[in-house]
Amino acid sequence: MKLREYEAKNVIKAAGIPVPAGFLIKSPDELTPHLAALGDAFVLKAQVDVGGRGKAGGILMADKATGTKVAQELFGKQIKGLPVKEVLAEQKLDIKHEYYLSITVDRSSKQPLILFTEAGGVEIEITAKEHPELIRKVVANPLMKDLPPFLIRELLSTAPKEIGPVINKLYQVFIGKDALLAEINPLVATPNGIFAADAKIIVDDNALGRQGITVNRDLSEREREAEKHGFSYVELDGRIGVIGNGAGLTMATLDLIEYYGGKAANFLDVGGGAESERVKNAVRLVASVPSVKVIVVNLLGGITKCDEVAKGIIAAEIPQKVIVRLAGTNEAEGRRLLSEKGYEMLDTMDLVVKKAVEVTA
Repeated sequence: MKLREYEAKNVIKAAGIPVPAGFLIKSPDELTPHLAALGDAFVLKAQVDVGGRGKAGGILMADKATGTKVAQELFGKQIKGLPVKEVLAEQKLDIKHEYYLSITVDRSSKQPLILFTEAGGVEIEITAKEHPELIRKVVANPLMKDLPPFLIRELLSTAPKEIGPVINKLYQVFIGKDALLAEINPLVATPNGIFAADAKIIVDDNALGRQGITVNRDLSEREREAEKHGFSYVELDGRIGVIGNGAGLTMATLDLIEYYGGKAANFLDVGGGAESERVKNAVRLVASVPSVKVIVVNLLGGITKCDEVAKGIIAAEIPQKVIVRLAGTNEAEGRRLLSEKGYEMLDTMDLVVKKAVEVTA
């Protein structure tokens, strides 16, 4: 489960990582008592569980004179279908430099992977693609309570030494909170020190009870629909719809879209053994996302039969272009059915993703 920004900041603040002075408000009127503490300029951030919040108008600048009006504007918005019910009002920082810091799980080594770059404040995928040499990586033994100094030195290189304790404290949060991701982007240097200007923590759903966390998500209409059908579904901010079977294959599709310069609109895993009705519902759900211009269907047939997948795609009858990669059980029949209806099929995931990116370019 992804914690909201204010929840994530409460967690890292308790661990000793500095965060800007801020207050959670649930109506515009609640801002007034905090204006003096926020200073001359501050930022209002919608607390909604979607990606690309800033680009969708969910982060606005304000000052003492305009604060209430800007807060009213923000509370009146819907960010990607979600109404704004909570806003984080936060002091504006005098930023001198932005860094990126995250800890996630390296599936290959089965250890925490720590990423750090001095080119923060932008999407890490862009930096990884355009300037991979700027990203420093280390893996850490999950049984360690503290990171060894040599690992921190390896990450920092020429960055300020004051960031070292922040890295170690975020590592402790990652381990202690059963996290799948702990991220600070940007981690900023100011005249008053180092601060986490934003924070993201995703807790393993299997550990929510142990962590004492109650599921707090406000689901969008599409998320409720996905939950009803049992799909693993996450809405993103791109134009390429993605349907796969298996989390690994679906995530690999998303990664490849990023690699070729595209943007995925969603993650949808239909699961194994999907019959035509289930595939039809998945395709219609993704097609209902307003930003989707093309849909990639990338499925491997094992217990999932390719002819059933094809029947579901055809039955969905959506206006968007659908590009398909099918392989496995009943593949020939699935290809025949789709070919008769004029669907574009390509042999590899690589080719399918390249074509989808071209369509949305």
